Amino acid sequence: MYPGVHARTDPDKLAVVLADSDRSLTYRELDDRSAALARALHDRGLRTGDVVALLTDNRVEAFEVFWAALRSGLYITAVNSHLTPGEVAYIVDDSGAKALIVSASLGDLAAEVGGKVSVDAARLAFGGEVPGFDSYEDALATAGPRLCEEPCGAIMLYSSGTTGFPKGIRPPLPERRVDEPGEALVAVAQFLFGIGADDVYYSPAPIYHAAPLRWGGAIHALGGTVVLAERFDAADALRHIEQYGITAGQMVPTMFVRMLKLDEELRTRHDLSSLRVLIHAAAPCPPEVKRAMIDWLGPVVYEYYSSTEANGITFINSQEWLDHPGSVGKSVIGPAHICDEEGRELPAGQVGTIYFETENVPFEYHNDPEKTSAAQHPEHPNWTTVGDLGYLDDEGYLYLTDRKSFTIISGGVNIYPQEIENVLALHPAVEDVAVIGVPHPEMGEEVKAVVQPSPGTEGTPGLAEDLIAYVRERVAHFKVPRSVDFVDELPRTPTGKLVKGKLKAAYTS
Repeated sequence: MYPGVHARTDPDKLAVVLADSDRSLTYRELDDRSAALARALHDRGLRTGDVVALLTDNRVEAFEVFWAALRSGLYITAVNSHLTPGEVAYIVDDSGAKALIVSASLGDLAAEVGGKVSVDAARLAFGGEVPGFDSYEDALATAGPRLCEEPCGAIMLYSSGTTGFPKGIRPPLPERRVDEPGEALVAVAQFLFGIGADDVYYSPAPIYHAAPLRWGGAIHALGGTVVLAERFDAADALRHIEQYGITAGQMVPTMFVRMLKLDEELRTRHDLSSLRVLIHAAAPCPPEVKRAMIDWLGPVVYEYYSSTEANGITFINSQEWLDHPGSVGKSVIGPAHICDEEGRELPAGQVGTIYFETENVPFEYHNDPEKTSAAQHPEHPNWTTVGDLGYLDDEGYLYLTDRKSFTIISGGVNIYPQEIENVLALHPAVEDVAVIGVPHPEMGEEVKAVVQPSPGTEGTPGLAEDLIAYVRERVAHFKVPRSVDFVDELPRTPTGKLVKGKLKAAYTS
């Protein structure tokens, strides 16, 4: 289903609310406005398979653009609004976008991007004027009648670029109308997480990211309400859960850590009893962090592991996780396979590259056939990988170790940084941590921890010694950091992903 269905059955129900504002859309408004935009784009020459680029912060209009694309056979490419103008322009042009829609709240960034890109069919700005852009509001107000045909569009996002220049991930367009069933994530949300029309879903992460955009769309397909926060704040999140009666929501592990580090009085001030599903994904969650969240909120914490490429998905609930601590669950769409460097499948317990098996190849990297080919298994093209490493246990539960590119090889031994990061994550002196390999003349690489100290904590040689001793008590000695550096802030994307490539470059360039 899609908003048009709910606009007919429950037109005045809220589809999306921007928290702490007077901005919201009912299903009637979302349906009407997305249909008007679809017509406006069609009249400007866009046709099935063309791309609409969206540059916005968290605004309700994002879902108007999303559904306009999906109901008219277009791709939507939401672009990271924290990139530089040149980086945004690269993605817009690389995607081949024929339309660029921007939020005036991004001001100078939107204007500068407009001056760099070659988009020529449609340039629209909402929420105010942007030089070089037409009025989004005027385009909707003057749009003609609804389109008669509504082929289903798709989402074409770009990788976060944590290990290189971002690449577009282009799935095939579905061979169905937008109002016909078939979207896998909708089924996942409904049948694995039990989400439906009565749910109020909290989304505090940036809307350009895969999870907020896709899951917001899934909630609308099911007839629920999305409460969009402008940005994540730990104390505000607890207040929003109580204020809006949040029943389901999605966060990343760094958000969990910030919530757990709130003063006890703040953590217990609000009634969180409406919350029955709290999903986390996007980055590995340290086991002690997850255990603390379950202890605090109860068995409402659910996890899935997937990627922007959407080539597979695993699922695990709280009780399963307590029985299999550290796992990200079992594959729920197609089998998962663990393979060595030559593509040979490995037995349970052995670390290798994670492949998901699907009926067809689920994606291609736009303008990069070599990378597309490299993501496919050498003998089974419908087994694909995004380069993550992990292992399966005897029951088929998947455990992540790290990305292949971040594995530290010291003296010929593989060391997975995530294990050490998990140990340090909840240390009271640690606000954030990254573990990387740095060059060593004899061992090839040695382990270094880069730590952002907690507020009010000074990064001293004494603290470095204490942290090294703390890790030594908890992991094998060959994995212990040989040194600790302190920084004011670690490079993370707004969705919580650590930009390790940038961090490693600072030590190797």
